[in-house]
Parts: sequence; structure tokens; C-alpha cells
Amino acid sequence: MKQFYTSLMFVLTLTLIAAMPAQAQLLPSAQNKQPQMIDRIVAVVNDGVILQSDLNSAVQTVMQQYAGHTNQLPPRKILDRQVLQRLILMKLQVQKAAEKGIRISNSDIEQAVENVAKQNHMTSDQLRQAIIGQGGSFAEFQRQIGNQIMVQRLRDSVIRDDVSITDAEVNNLLKNPAYSGGKVHLEHIQISMPTGASAADIEAAQKRAQKALDAIKGGMPFNTAAIRYSDADDALKGGDLGWRSMDEVPSAFVDIVAKMKPGQLTPPVRGPNGYQILKLAGRRAPEQKMVTEYHARQILITPSELLTDAQAKKKIEDIYKRIVNKHQDFATLAKKFSDDDTTANAGGNMDWFPQDAWGSVIGAKITQLKDGEVSKPFKVNGSWDLLQLLGKRTKNRTDAMQRDQARQAIGKRKAKEAYDNFLRQLRSTAYINIRVPSLRQPKDKGGKGAA
Repeated sequence: MKQFYTSLMFVLTLTLIAAMPAQAQLLPSAQNKQPQMIDRIVAVVNDGVILQSDLNSAVQTVMQQYAGHTNQLPPRKILDRQVLQRLILMKLQVQKAAEKGIRISNSDIEQAVENVAKQNHMTSDQLRQAIIGQGGSFAEFQRQIGNQIMVQRLRDSVIRDDVSITDAEVNNLLKNPAYSGGKVHLEHIQISMPTGASAADIEAAQKRAQKALDAIKGGMPFNTAAIRYSDADDALKGGDLGWRSMDEVPSAFVDIVAKMKPGQLTPPVRGPNGYQILKLAGRRAPEQKMVTEYHARQILITPSELLTDAQAKKKIEDIYKRIVNKHQDFATLAKKFSDDDTTANAGGNMDWFPQDAWGSVIGAKITQLKDGEVSKPFKVNGSWDLLQLLGKRTKNRTDAMQRDQARQAIGKRKAKEAYDNFLRQLRSTAYINIRVPSLRQPKDKGGKGAA
């Protein structure tokens, strides 16, 4: 249970930060009667602040997540900086969401909490007791869940406004040999450089990248090196980029990755944002998608103000008997009696369809029928239904699947680009002042956009 709670709070801590008090708290000392600082402001983010206690809590959660493997983490000073950067970025997003009028209701939070509980095979009350039992605050957990929803809705709004996909883009991607070459699983280490980097900045980044590479060659696991050296947002996740098509690989690395074998890694490669070290964790060949399709027809009887549910049931049972016992024509009866506007005029013909195209209930029924067989009456979405299976076939749906995947790949890439640009703009126009010198990056000077 403790591991579950720690993992859950690890995710939320790295993605959320809510509004904080405007000033540090003071407590009179019992001995000298003088105010004693028990907290301090470590960063000012627009009109909000991040306190030392918030940073400590977030860092402690990360360290608990890596309990027994703390050697994978960077030195505490660097870890503090990494976590603070994520807290700042999330606070900016929460602030922007509120500014754009994004609001959430108590029912939104309750539903999200219930979903988290179900994912962990618990009730909401059991989840609450688990969090309290581990010394956590359920109210704080709910607040963080609420912030997470706000930020997701902010992202959705940005992507909705900025991302569109045309058929021409899909066609062009499908013609790209790199895209049709399957998928690759990549991990990376990013050593960032400031905008307008000086020769000294470039040299320092190059040396740090080489240090990371030397550590890996010396036996350090790649994900450990990513946690220790990478500046990317996914550093604390070991730099895992997941599975992606070659089209999703930055153009500067496509030729390099195409020639790599699983397990290989690149030397430090200069990119637009600094130096990258890539590891090819795996490669998948293009998939073939074979789908079983069914050809069926149906008769649907829907209760109404003039037809009770019991009467609708009796009507469909009478039609079933006329087809099975009296061998009357299914199509003729469908045209005469069916309430389904999409199939009635075609004699109930549903054409060819994948199993669940008409819903899971019909999908389950259709697999139980033999060719020519008529199902017994069954209830679906408040109506009474009869199905007749006319045939089934196996069809290669690879082309359709590839079009869907291509559209998703384009959308994913555009969404990431759009939101990354949004975050850069959000950060560059924000007032960020890191008040603790040891928490500043070398390029930080405090003030607008500094973090």
C-alpha cells in the first residue's frame, strides 16, 4: 500500500503545484521569544510563490520513489533544481488555466478520484483511507487532482485551437519510406544550452554530454545516466521516449537512428536545443492488421409512448417466430416492422462491419451465430433486437490502420510542437524569480522568464 501511495503522489507531485500562501510562516521560539523561520519562499512565479516546504515535499516523494536506488538520482543540489523547474512550469500552467476561465466542479474531482481508485482496485473510501493512513492529506490529494484536470483542459484547448490535420498530410506521410519502416523505441539524454549560447556554453554542454556518455560506457545504466545528467522534462523517468514511428524522430537524428541496432547508442549529437545522446531500445517491423468482419441484418423494435416495453418485447418475439417457425422472409419483415432508420429500408442490412462497430452488445451476439442463424430477441440500448448472420470474412485492414496511425502520428507531433511552443511563450513572458541562489541554473539571473 505504501508503494502505491508513494507512486501515486510521485506522479502528481511532478505534474502539479497549486496556489501557495503569499509569505513564509513564522513561529515564536520557545527559548528566545524571537520569530523562527520554519518556511521560506524559494521562487516567485507571477503572483504566486513556491515554498521551501513544497519543494522539500516534492523532492522527498521522488527520493521515496527511488528508495533503495537513490544512487540513480543526481546529487541533491541538482535534483532540487530539476524538481523546482517542474513545479514552476506546472504553477504557470495552473495560473494560465485559471486566467483562461477554466474551472472544475466538485463532481469532476469526485469522478477523477473514483477513476484513480478503480485503477488501483479500490473504492474511493479505501483510497482516502490509504492516503490518510500513510500520513497524507486527502484534501491535498483532491486539490492536486483538480489542478491536473485544469492543466489537461488547458492543453486540450491549446491543441484544439492550433492543431489541424489534412488528408494531404496523411498521404504524404504514408509515402515517406521512413514512416513505413516500422517503429523504434528510443531513450535519450538532453544536455540543454541557453538561447544564444556562447562558445563557453557550448563547450560546457559538450563536456557534460561526454561525461554522461563515459558514465554509460563505464557501466551506468542509460536510464540512471538520464536521471543524473539529462535536462529534459522526462529526465526523472529515465529519458524514455517510448515507441514512435521514424517520422516522429527529429529530422537531425533520422539517418542515425535508421542505421542503429537495438542496444546501440549515439555519441553526443548537436541539435537545435543542445546535445542529445540517443539509445535504440527496440525496433518493430510494420504491422499487418487482419480483421474479422461480419455481414448481418437486424430488426429493431423500440418502445415508445404508444408501445410499452412489454408490448415491444412481444412484438419482436412474434416476428422471431414468423421467421424461424413460418420461414417468412427476414428482409420483408425488417422493411415492414423495424424501427432502425439506418437499416429498415434496406431490409435490415447492416453491411460488413468489424465486431464492435455496432456496439459491444451486438458484437458479442454476432460471434455466437452461425451463417444464416437468427438470434433470439435481446435488449440493446433500450430497444429489442433480432440479428441474422449472413456471413463472415477475414479482411486485411492494414491500409486503413496505417492511415489511422499516420493521422495519429501527425496529430501527436503537432500537438507536442504546439504545446511546447505554448509553454516556451508562457515561460518567457512570466515573472519568475528564484530567490535561493543554489537553486538557480547557471544562466538564471532572476526576473522575467528566469527560472
